[in-house]
Amino acid sequence: MNRSVLLGLFLTASMMASTSFAAEEDLCAVNLQTIENAKAQIPPEMADQVKASVEQAKADHAKGTKAGIDDCVAETNDVIKAVTDAKKGGK
Repeated sequence: MNRSVLLGLFLTASMMASTSFAAEEDLCAVNLQTIENAKAQIPPEMADQVKASVEQAKADHAKGTKAGIDDCVAETNDVIKAVTDAKKGGK
C-alpha cells in the first residue's frame, strides 16, 4: 500500500513539474526517466508491455522530429497512466 502511494505521488509530482517548465523533448526524457525509476513498481504482468512501449518511445525520440517527440511523449504518458492505474487496482 505504501509503495503504491509513494509511486502515485512520485508520478504525479514529476508529471506536474515537468509540464510546467520542460520543453517537449525534455518531457519525453523526463517521462522515460520516470518509467525507469518506477521499474521496481511495475506489475510483472505488465513488464513486457512496458518494455515494448519504452523501446517504441525511445525510437520515436531518436527521430528528433516534432512528430517523433510528440509520439514519444504520448507513448510515455500512456505507460505512466497504465502503470499508475494498475497499481491502484492492485492495491
